[in-house]
Amino acid sequence: MDADVTESAGTPGDPDDSAAGEDRTPDAPPDTGDDAPPPGDDDTHSEKTGPGGETRSGSGKGPGPGPKTEGGGAAVDITVKRKRHWLRWTALGLSFLVLVAAGVGWWLYKKLDGNIRTDTSAAAELKAYEKERPVSVVHDAENILLIGSDSRAGDNRKYGRDDGGSQRSDTTILLHLAANRKSATAMSIPRDLMVNIPVCHKADKTATRAQFAQFNWAFEMGGTACTIRTVEKMTGIRIDHHMVIDFNGFKDMVNAVHGVEICLKEPVDDNDAHLKLGAGRHKLNGEQALGYVRARKSLGNGSDTDRMDRQQQFLGALVNKVQSNGVLLNPTRLYPVLDAATKALTTDPGLDSLKDLYDLVRGMRDVPTDKVQFLTVPRQPYHLNRNRDELVQPDADKLFKQLRDDKPVAVVPADELGNDDKNDDSNPDAADASGPSPTPTYSGNNAATDLCKQ
Repeated sequence: MDADVTESAGTPGDPDDSAAGEDRTPDAPPDTGDDAPPPGDDDTHSEKTGPGGETRSGSGKGPGPGPKTEGGGAAVDITVKRKRHWLRWTALGLSFLVLVAAGVGWWLYKKLDGNIRTDTSAAAELKAYEKERPVSVVHDAENILLIGSDSRAGDNRKYGRDDGGSQRSDTTILLHLAANRKSATAMSIPRDLMVNIPVCHKADKTATRAQFAQFNWAFEMGGTACTIRTVEKMTGIRIDHHMVIDFNGFKDMVNAVHGVEICLKEPVDDNDAHLKLGAGRHKLNGEQALGYVRARKSLGNGSDTDRMDRQQQFLGALVNKVQSNGVLLNPTRLYPVLDAATKALTTDPGLDSLKDLYDLVRGMRDVPTDKVQFLTVPRQPYHLNRNRDELVQPDADKLFKQLRDDKPVAVVPADELGNDDKNDDSNPDAADASGPSPTPTYSGNNAATDLCKQ
């Protein structure tokens, strides 16, 4: 039997006016408050529409007619749900991409970090002789010894004979970074320079005797630690860090920046250096670049002095190439350079992580290229053997003191020095007209020098 239905005042709500989420039929009358509420609807907060169409809220016993919406509440509800659904999936997708990027970044970091080899034996040797080593004079200035390994073992065998896998320091550069990181000075040390080599320990732990010999013997006999102690004894400069770079690493770094441009005044054909080029402008790949910096008899006057000058000029061009192409600020271009560099490096424990190297490079990236200077320690032919070198004094000691005290030095091409200085590598009494005190000036170049405009 049908129940009596009493129509309440006002117009009943349309079927589409039901509150969102309520399950009621279009014909259901509004709750008058006399009947018991449906199960589960106790204390439900609802909105009601008054006779004037206004919306009011209450806590009636049952659901009332919902607010009217233009176009239908059900359509709006579906649109909202779809939008929320889309946003949810977008958020999930972005979260997944972030996780993937983080994972890839971590993998790349660990790969680069794992490329670097640590020279713990040198650290142990230096610690044993700590009392003999000079102390740092200027806080935040850094001195890093860069050693180019001339080993013919392994993949480097094709560059010459291997005398039992012995190693030599083909190139040694003392890199001084100013405390304010406004300049960097790279001082080359000739391999044939006659120096005092202290007592060192060989790989088999046997000790060598102190001797006056050519500089690269230190690396061959006692490795990195012996070379560092020899440099410190000669200069009085504390070496904070060191890096040993091998042949293949150098090639890979040049290839990573897509070659370095040089100009030749005369053609070169050198079988030993694996280099054959005509006169003029050339962009050298890694193999060619290695031959260019190592060639001795086929380029210039055939002296080791001329070769060091060429090495300095090429390193300056390499630095300029890296900075001018924005490699340091472009991750996609920086990664191949870092990969090649880290594979080539053996460092002390203080530089054996990617973070350490990044901090070092970041500190140098704002140094202007014309303030990245290259020079060779003042030297002349050794008086007892013209095939060896000896220091020019007091010029050499003046240079060492400038670097030790973090004071500026200036470099100019050799032909711009006074006629009286052309036989040496320095003019330490030259004055800087713009400064309050004299600035020693030496034969050299900077990274801003264009090799094709000299």
